[in-house]
Amino acid sequence: MTVDRPQPRLWVTLWLWVIGALLAIWASLLWSAWYTGHHEANEVTDGQLVAIARMWRAAAPGANQATAPPIEGDRPRAYVQEVAVLRWVNGQLHTDTHGLADALNLRQPPPPGFGERRVVASPGAGPERWRLYAEGDQDRVAVLMDNDHRVDLGRDMALHLARPALLVLPVVALLLGWAIRRGLRPLDHLSHDVAALDVVAGDRLGREHAYREFSTTVQAINSLVDRLQQQARREREFANDVAHELRTPLAALALQASAAQRDPSPERLAELEHEALRAGGILSQLLDLARAQRVEGPPETDLVQVASALVAEQAPAAYAGGHELSLQAPEAEVRVHAPPMLVELALRNLIANALRHTPADTQVVVEVWQRGREVGVSVSDDGQRPGAPAVASNGGGLGLGLRLVQRMAEQWGGGLHRDTGEPPMTTRFTLHWPLVGSGQPLRLD
Repeated sequence: MTVDRPQPRLWVTLWLWVIGALLAIWASLLWSAWYTGHHEANEVTDGQLVAIARMWRAAAPGANQATAPPIEGDRPRAYVQEVAVLRWVNGQLHTDTHGLADALNLRQPPPPGFGERRVVASPGAGPERWRLYAEGDQDRVAVLMDNDHRVDLGRDMALHLARPALLVLPVVALLLGWAIRRGLRPLDHLSHDVAALDVVAGDRLGREHAYREFSTTVQAINSLVDRLQQQARREREFANDVAHELRTPLAALALQASAAQRDPSPERLAELEHEALRAGGILSQLLDLARAQRVEGPPETDLVQVASALVAEQAPAAYAGGHELSLQAPEAEVRVHAPPMLVELALRNLIANALRHTPADTQVVVEVWQRGREVGVSVSDDGQRPGAPAVASNGGGLGLGLRLVQRMAEQWGGGLHRDTGEPPMTTRFTLHWPLVGSGQPLRLD
């Protein structure tokens, strides 16, 4: 005994592949961030060491503050930030490592905290903008840093962090593309198998496409294959019916033509004309079927309106043949999902068959009905009642006319049913369709 395993979900598989690719990307970014962070930290701390060493050299006892080294524009290292220190003792300037007090108007101690200063004198003394931090009371110290150096430091760090991301971007694109391609591979397999289906042979998709998202697609494709097979079978049966119906009048035409050549009597010529008209009628029905196949547009028809018009149209022929033709229909509309021309062709065939193949003094009743979730129209007659004279038929079985009616009904989701009908009727042909709005499928081919 085999146990069906639960179907996996394609989105879960695709999600896992993408998560795997993202984990690989995250690991590469983590390594890049670790390396870049350590590299930048080393450079920042080295720069601080150099800057502090230079500052203390400038502030050492005996250093000539007037000739203190100016702020250098070209730094020996990327993160060497020049720092200047000013100190006031009891409000008097005691230390000025880089001689900036006059240029920045700092002979008096600034208020505690952070601030900004611009050069107001001696422009050649250094940069124009300075960042300042001061603290202390009687012994106040102010530390200054070149603002341009701060901007350069931020730009340099941003570039160092951005370069790995730019290098990783192609890797990210390749990994995501590979993961999505790998995750969608089952869809490629399904497309290949669908393209390889032999609909004529009745091939179906197997269970190897086991993802749950594909189950409805596989079922729909298999259902389509089944419908195409049914359609092909109906076409073959219809072709056989056509061949059978045409063979008899064509063979009779050949025999009558040969006999008319030897004996061109009026009877021979009349029989020849009869068989020719019979073959023409079959061809006319085939043309009707071709017209029905080409019908497009809004597929909705009022059965009551069509039946009323056809009964009025066939009334003279019924009277001439000694038939009683009547209509039973509700006052309200009875609508079906089928084109008016198709319904008219099918119902005309049923009424014409009833009038043609029943003896005189026969009742023919056309009834439009609606029962539950179905609607339809029936053509009943009492032509096979006891004592009724027999009428010659031009073929056995359903005949091409009834086969044509069945084909028209099936084309738009309906059907043709034959039974004995309600007494006193002896034969009834019924066209039926699902009720409009019942959610039933419409066209089958």
